[in-house]
Amino acid sequence: QVQLVVSGGGLVQAGGSLRLSCAASGNIVYIKDMGWYRQAPGKQRELVATITSGGSTNYADSVKGRFTISRDNANNTLYLQMNSLEPGDTGVYYCNADVHSSWTEPSQNYWGQGTQVTVSS
Repeated sequence: QVQLVVSGGGLVQAGGSLRLSCAASGNIVYIKDMGWYRQAPGKQRELVATITSGGSTNYADSVKGRFTISRDNANNTLYLQMNSLEPGDTGVYYCNADVHSSWTEPSQNYWGQGTQVTVSS
């Protein structure tokens, strides 16, 4: 089994910054793609950013230039640096990862617990 533990959420004023962390632990041989998702009240969960094991990144248009996704493969940790935060960034943020727990079996997808990010104006 694999666990994703998220930390770093909080309340900030517009224009401020936060850094989210997602630490994976458990039965891990290799982590492929990882990503951040968020869900605002009454809205669908949406993709924020993804990063491959090789470091290639993808961002939602709404966060390009403001957010940076990164990972520390040695520590199985994912990060999301959020700068120039806007009220529209408010929501519950989730960590996601495709994890191999065996060299010979397919990877499995895992979700971390949500962490609240609130941006006030």
